[in-house]
Amino acid sequence: MSLKTNPEQAVAAAEAVDGPGPARRRLGLAERERQIVDGAVRFFAEQGFAGQLRDLARSVGVTHALLYHYFPTKQALIDRVYEELFEACWREGWDALLDDRSVSVEDKLTAFYDDYVNQTLSREFTRIFVFSGLTDHTITDRFFAMLRLRLFPRLVRETRRHRGSASRAKPSVREQELLAGLHGGFFYIAMRRWIYGQAVTRDAAPDRYDAGLVRDRVRGYLAASVDLFGEPAAAAPVASRAPPRRPRARVR
Repeated sequence: MSLKTNPEQAVAAAEAVDGPGPARRRLGLAERERQIVDGAVRFFAEQGFAGQLRDLARSVGVTHALLYHYFPTKQALIDRVYEELFEACWREGWDALLDDRSVSVEDKLTAFYDDYVNQTLSREFTRIFVFSGLTDHTITDRFFAMLRLRLFPRLVRETRRHRGSASRAKPSVREQELLAGLHGGFFYIAMRRWIYGQAVTRDAAPDRYDAGLVRDRVRGYLAASVDLFGEPAAAAPVASRAPPRRPRARVR
């Protein structure tokens, strides 16, 4: 009987394939699914997407048959990993932060990227993202589509606001490339840490990229944006009335 029609019986039958062994607590459907998804995240972060589902099942501690009942294809499991690790990475509060006009552009970009680098770009996130980029682009394409919808337009808008521009025109190629340099530079921090195995800080918190360094990158980006928009228009100085000039005495 299929999992769809009677999941409890299907899972019990799949678990029975293990045969006799030491007694262990039977997990509920949600617990077992969580076990598989968490194990898949670790597995794909180490092996990439070339790994076989049988090897994944073995690493998780379940049978291939049981894994199949939860995720009948590798793509179904990859889709679930994307939802768990990438789609859910957009944190509550980021929209409000980036839309808050009471916060300076420098401060809001610094706060956003400090959180993005240190809380979102985990080892598993970074490695799976790179593996996807080297294979079928399934995860990378979906993630960049989300950034183009939720993040990049806000960053362009805020950069223009910083430079005193209210333009709503489509971002120019120069704007897009400057922004790609900012965002890609932050991802390269995670690449150095989780792909190349290089330390990225020398302060008291070696596992955290310092907020001061994030601000330096944001300031560099905003400084470079002057070439795209020019300096904000400065208020015209108030003209002061010059004192009347005294007539010069004639020399006789």
